[in-house]
Amino acid sequence: MSNAPAPWTEEKPTAVLVLDNGTVIYGRGVGATGSAEAEVCFNTAMTGYQEILTDPSYAEQIVTFTFPHIGNVGTNPEDDETSNPDMPIRVRGCVLHTDITAPSNWRATQHFDEWLKEHGIIGICGVDTRALTAFIRENGMPNAVIAHDPEGNFDIEALKKRAREWSGIVGADLASQVSTRKTYEWTQGTWDWPQGFRNNVEARFHVVAIDYGIKKNILRCLVDVGCKVTVVPADTSAEDILAMNPDGIFLSNGPGDPAATAQHAGAHIRKLVDSGKPVFGICLGHQMLALALGGKTRKMKQGHHGANHPVKDFTTRKVEITSMNHGFTVDAASLPEDMVEETHVSLFDGTNCGIALINQPVFSVQHHPEASPGPQDSHYLFRRFADAMARQHNT
Repeated sequence: MSNAPAPWTEEKPTAVLVLDNGTVIYGRGVGATGSAEAEVCFNTAMTGYQEILTDPSYAEQIVTFTFPHIGNVGTNPEDDETSNPDMPIRVRGCVLHTDITAPSNWRATQHFDEWLKEHGIIGICGVDTRALTAFIRENGMPNAVIAHDPEGNFDIEALKKRAREWSGIVGADLASQVSTRKTYEWTQGTWDWPQGFRNNVEARFHVVAIDYGIKKNILRCLVDVGCKVTVVPADTSAEDILAMNPDGIFLSNGPGDPAATAQHAGAHIRKLVDSGKPVFGICLGHQMLALALGGKTRKMKQGHHGANHPVKDFTTRKVEITSMNHGFTVDAASLPEDMVEETHVSLFDGTNCGIALINQPVFSVQHHPEASPGPQDSHYLFRRFADAMARQHNT
């Protein structure tokens, strides 16, 4: 990739993306002004840019969108995925190929550029996102600094130094930073045309969801299968959770290094598993469950970020098209064979995408069944969780 100002304009660049190897990518600034350190990843989804940028799992990351038409459906408050109203959005920036597209959707209430400004997200457009994506595929996700100055004044050497010296995501317990600070109840179901969000779903089960960065639509999908959900902070003890007498426990998605978060949460997850109650985990929750059971996780080179990832479920022999967002993966070879079985695998690279305890109602998946890219290939997982709780009721 070139270090020179982009050839598409004679105007002074108003944004830069500086990688930790010294590469400087120039472009036009959009969204918030300022600068921020983060890890750069790419996302191949053709829709859902607002949901992606409000997913707490993207904390401390800069998202490169491979789809060029970003902004085409505008934004609206109903599509935000951040469930914690007290926590600002933690994604640091976005990289776009073309200028933000004007909104053309009946649900739009705000232009994407204004939305970026409001949420403090720095953007750069006019970038060869194909070249940046190829670089990440070949070299891994770099640390970087993204900066936007309407006057185009940048201290490039200082930005290079910041990119080189940023500590990165490995070893970072980011889940504790995005988690709710207080316990609350969630009763809203998924969106249903033409009524909107369901609010009258009958609750058959009580589920305690541990918030490591939980998305709203996960909570809604739990409600859809008959759950009243109590959301608790990431540092809630197993004893306090079991004292609520839940029918099931949910381990949520979230950002950061799972091994770092497991240092304080792993022992509590193991106690919850040993309680005999049904447990279901997604993404970081999947990785945390694997660690609690004696497995290991490792950092991925480019990660999986997109809405077109094929996953095979060994329990049904079916292939699902899934949504993924993770930079760490469970090492399947590290799982204790006498206790855990692998239930799902990525058909892109063979990495682990699901586990289950043998003869216990405990399971988890790496992908996001609530995100509906298939569109609903993986929604059965929420029903599987509800069925496990129903069986507990009948025994």
